[in-house]
Amino acid sequence: MSEPIPASEVAAVSAATAVSTPGSEGYRVGPLDVLDVTVFKVEDLTKVVQVSESGNFTFPLVGEVKASGRTVSEIEKDLATKLGGNYLRNPQVTVLVKEYNSHRITVDGAVNKPGVFPMQGPMTLLQSVAMAGGMQEVADGTILVFRRVEGKTAVAKFSVADLRSQKASDPDLVAGDIVTVPTSDLKVGMKYILQTVPLFNSFMLL
Repeated sequence: MSEPIPASEVAAVSAATAVSTPGSEGYRVGPLDVLDVTVFKVEDLTKVVQVSESGNFTFPLVGEVKASGRTVSEIEKDLATKLGGNYLRNPQVTVLVKEYNSHRITVDGAVNKPGVFPMQGPMTLLQSVAMAGGMQEVADGTILVFRRVEGKTAVAKFSVADLRSQKASDPDLVAGDIVTVPTSDLKVGMKYILQTVPLFNSFMLL
């Protein structure tokens, strides 16, 4: 069984997902994202650029371009306007996000490689755990997702068995989510005993 984020906050979560999920139409570029910029039939203006910490990138002929907080469509229009003003006639500009480095999630708890990971496109809960090297033996079979919603922290609890059997949908994550895999106290205790108590004929002496 999964315990969803409170119903009163579902709408806010959905709205946040629309602008925060890499690969979505409403995704807004952030610092350190890498963009693939193409100007049709102008090979010298086909560039891969990285957005700076300040949210801008430099492009030939036009200089500094604001990127952070904008969609790729907005960046395309800005570049087309600047290039068309003095240099090209009706330039056709295409901008794609090549790397989503500004949007990250944290995976911790009973996983093999806990850490902070960039969202290289849409990512589900189980995919995030796999990225962190999978669950350790001491995991208790559930996953918690902590998410900031309207200035507050909301939490949802999911059963790994339900997710894997598709009894529950594998939810999409949003940038800034914290995924925690809890440990089972019993499993932790047993692991400690196995490491510290001598074995006798394959049976533990308790």
